Amino acid sequence: MMPRDTVGGMLAGRRILVTGGARGLGAAAVDRMAEAGATGVVLDLPPAAETGPWPHISGDVTDSNSVRNAVTEAQRLLGGIDGLLLAAGVVPPWQHVGDIDMAEWDRVMAINVRGVIDVIRCAAPVLEDGSAITVIASLNSWKGDPRIAAYVASKHAVLGIVRSAALDLGPRGIRVNAVAPGPIATEALLSRMAARQGLTNLTVEQALATAAGDTALGRMATTTDVANAIVFLTSDLAAGITGHLLPVDSGVL
Repeated sequence: MMPRDTVGGMLAGRRILVTGGARGLGAAAVDRMAEAGATGVVLDLPPAAETGPWPHISGDVTDSNSVRNAVTEAQRLLGGIDGLLLAAGVVPPWQHVGDIDMAEWDRVMAINVRGVIDVIRCAAPVLEDGSAITVIASLNSWKGDPRIAAYVASKHAVLGIVRSAALDLGPRGIRVNAVAPGPIATEALLSRMAARQGLTNLTVEQALATAAGDTALGRMATTTDVANAIVFLTSDLAAGITGHLLPVDSGVL
């Protein structure tokens, strides 16, 4: 794991708009990017708790007016934007493909897919040349799992957006990449594991041990692991990397 004192200055001067940065992986990434010298603004659902190092804007990534307002406000507060971190997302409850609730399907697509492309669409005209866009995708951006077809489809779509946007924005020197976290022991994952006990016959502790055992490193990746990868992809150290999906999963076997 990258020592906590090694990122200082890696993002000095970067001005970053973050979606979904009030909690979970997004909040961990905001803290780490701030440690690396970046300044930024966080767009999240109201009430956007004023926690973390950067100001918050209440808004919804599924609403274009909210997105446009966030881009305008970030420009005003930061003096410009040369980085995006798109961390807003949702994981729906397990549903067999034959039992999918189409209203839930639409909600997942609105947040996970529209919420990515609309922010890129609204921000692209004002992004500085040489900007970096990073999206939190998933291992399910390239593989399927049972009972989460809506989530898998949404994350496959995210990878398609990343690859196409990288080609569209590349002539301006704007890089577009994604990270694919493995299972991370966030509060959200622990809650999902608890809710699935009746289906898996595993306690939360057993489910965590199983997830760790499925990795090459014998441990689950952490929020810090993911945040470090985001700092790297946002930094000039990744100047030659675009259209890439970087797994941060401890080597899921």
